[in-house]
Amino acid sequence: MGRGKLRIYLGAAPGVGKTYAMLGEGQRRRARGADVVVGLIECHGRPRTAEMLEGLEVVPRREMAHRGSAFTEMDVDAVLARRPKVALIDELAHTNVPGSRNAKRWQDIDEILDAGIDVISTVNIQHLESLNDVVESITGVPQRETVPDAVVRRANQIELVDMSPEALRRRMAHGNVYAPEKVDAALSNYFRVGNLTALRELALLWVADRVDEYLQQYRAEHDISATWPARERIVVGLTGGPEGGTLLRRAARVATRGSGGELLAVYVSKSDGLTGASPEALAQQRALVESLGGTFHSVIGEDVPSALLDFARGVNATQIVLGSSRRKPWQYILGPGVGATVAASSGDIDVHIVTHEHAGVGRTVRVPRSAVSRRRLLISWLFALIGPLLLTIVMAQSRDHLGLSTEMLLYLMLTVGVALLGGLWASTLTAVMSSVLLNYYFTPPLHTLTIRDAENMFALAVFVLVALSVASVVDVAARRTHQAARSQSESETLSFLAGSVLRGEQALPALLERVREAFGMESVAMLERTEPHGPWACVGSVGPHPVRKPEEADVDVPVSDSMALALSGRMLPAEDRRVLGAFAAQAAVVLERRRLVAEAAEARRLAEGNRIRTALLAAVSHDLRTPLAAIKASVSSLRSEDVSWSPEDEAELLAAIEDGADRLDALIGNLLDMSRLQTGTVTPLFGDVALDEVVPGAVLGVPETSVVLDVPETLPTVWADAGLLDRVLANVIENAVKHNPPDRRVHVRAEAVRDGVELRVVDRGPGVPDEAKERIFEPFQRYGDAPAGNGVGLGLAVARGFAEALGGSLAAEDTPGGGLTMVLTLRMSAGRPPTGQGAASEAPVPAAT
Repeated sequence: MGRGKLRIYLGAAPGVGKTYAMLGEGQRRRARGADVVVGLIECHGRPRTAEMLEGLEVVPRREMAHRGSAFTEMDVDAVLARRPKVALIDELAHTNVPGSRNAKRWQDIDEILDAGIDVISTVNIQHLESLNDVVESITGVPQRETVPDAVVRRANQIELVDMSPEALRRRMAHGNVYAPEKVDAALSNYFRVGNLTALRELALLWVADRVDEYLQQYRAEHDISATWPARERIVVGLTGGPEGGTLLRRAARVATRGSGGELLAVYVSKSDGLTGASPEALAQQRALVESLGGTFHSVIGEDVPSALLDFARGVNATQIVLGSSRRKPWQYILGPGVGATVAASSGDIDVHIVTHEHAGVGRTVRVPRSAVSRRRLLISWLFALIGPLLLTIVMAQSRDHLGLSTEMLLYLMLTVGVALLGGLWASTLTAVMSSVLLNYYFTPPLHTLTIRDAENMFALAVFVLVALSVASVVDVAARRTHQAARSQSESETLSFLAGSVLRGEQALPALLERVREAFGMESVAMLERTEPHGPWACVGSVGPHPVRKPEEADVDVPVSDSMALALSGRMLPAEDRRVLGAFAAQAAVVLERRRLVAEAAEARRLAEGNRIRTALLAAVSHDLRTPLAAIKASVSSLRSEDVSWSPEDEAELLAAIEDGADRLDALIGNLLDMSRLQTGTVTPLFGDVALDEVVPGAVLGVPETSVVLDVPETLPTVWADAGLLDRVLANVIENAVKHNPPDRRVHVRAEAVRDGVELRVVDRGPGVPDEAKERIFEPFQRYGDAPAGNGVGLGLAVARGFAEALGGSLAAEDTPGGGLTMVLTLRMSAGRPPTGQGAASEAPVPAAT
């Protein structure tokens, strides 16, 4: 069964009607046939709210006592046992009475959701953790009950219950919210018009941000690139020129006309840096953008209009603001300009061309750069200048053997070669020079620029046209090759990213290092802050000198309100930000997964600790009390003056006291040993140990006739701690004797195997199934519901922990014919590690659990 769905009614203040709206939804679902119950509702004495409960099943509350007073809380177990389709649970941020199942009500709701039950709940904006300090600064009232923003963000639906401050104050004055004696104080303090207006704005903005998140997620999931003008996002194209301030102020005025407008300024620079604007001018314009409440971005793009539109579509912009061109009229022969190109290609994005005092005064216009490399361009221009001259000299020596058509083909071959090498402009120069030289030296009349034959004139025109056409095709092919290589690189990067997601890779440094390598950056940092306007903290970084604030980075990609990926080293092209955005989202997922894993590990550790503490309490209450009771009874009997004991009776009572004391000593010893293993403080003192000397001492705690030893004196010594080895053998042999039939004896055999020594403790007891063989080595486990008096279930756990601390192993096997065989494997002394490695083997070894 899947997780249930959570719907939350969010209000700006108490009394706006959240609970009423929630009950209304419950009534509508009940009328449609849904199984709806009320898990917990707080009516606060409001009669209209109480009326909405009619017809709804209410789960009885659980009564609790705290500090001498009686309280009621939601009965989570009763809701889970009832298993409705929908549960109505009021006040999401409520703190439960101490001693409850969970500390907070939202944790109760999480359990109910995990059971597949849909939940409808309520919360006020002042209870959100991220806004707690903001609300306190506005109202002057601290909020003691908060709920993490992530809990509310995870809701499948968030519905704002809105009410104007004046309407809410009228409700209070009519006694619909608080009791009459509390109304005046509330209206003059927390419920002032200014406070309610500020809280209402906080609620509206918070919900608007969540709606924007859902919209971006939907657009990403459905691969929608067209602009959806849900809110005004205005992109200002900056050149670093003097008109920047005028454009920014104009765009800011447009952004403030509607609620929630955003201002983004972007500067597009060439990758070669030759046309970069003044750093001082850009710094001033960046400061102006931030003072106007906007953000500044820098991207790289060979084609400024394309880069600008890529950026605008990437941020879902609704408008682009550009300045009138500073070109002089004659400069338009080189192209229509950025403004006209953007306006023609903007699609559904509105483009505003803003006039300014610097329009038309002139600016440097750079010819568009070719797509081929600089080295090829340099060589092509060299061939374009020298090639026609050298070819003319060579052909002039063979003028009598070559015709005009052959000479034209040779010039054409040279032009095509330059086109293949350097693209359009170098080949254009070659074609022009070739046509002039061909006309002057090889077209009658010679040594003049006139052409006598019209056919020759047509041939020259065709020659120039073919040369320019080939050059244009080569230039386009080079650009397409560059784009294809870039697309392939992006697809490989995204394929790697998708593969890392499917493989479940969780190493944040490895992912950040991949980002640094893929984009050629000096450093990459994942930044996070706990409060909306709080300081940033670096939660992961690679490379030297990572930035500490997004504004210090060359490229920053916001992941959420509280998280950003910051890169330093160089600016990135606009098209690279798409792939970088995917990396940023994955980094956030990895960070969240790492935290969840840490929380899960901590929860497991606490659960294990609770289990051990529970078992220990059970042991103290029963297994330790039993020998104590026997000792006390025997001592009381011996001290009794009413009874005269015979020497045999006294001996029997003293033996019972001694047996109880031995049992206590063994139990407490095992508890202390397990504590040492759990805390990792076992440090063996290794040395050469002879098993034929240790094993006889380990059987002193059991009857002499219950064990048969087969430990040859010829066995090689083992590398172990004699004291720990004695404890291992004593626990294993004692366990075997307990489960062995009274008429059979436990066999202890030892033999050398490969580079170790194997010691087997064989009993003929009931044995243990294969699925339980590992469980018997866990702390506080007694297989088969062993009766009282058989210990607390620590003997084998301690034995295995000590065996592993000695570098050996302890395992259970079936005894042929019935029973259980414990196999202890130890290292031979001859195979111990050399000096320098022994220290590592003597380090504390954690217990096996």
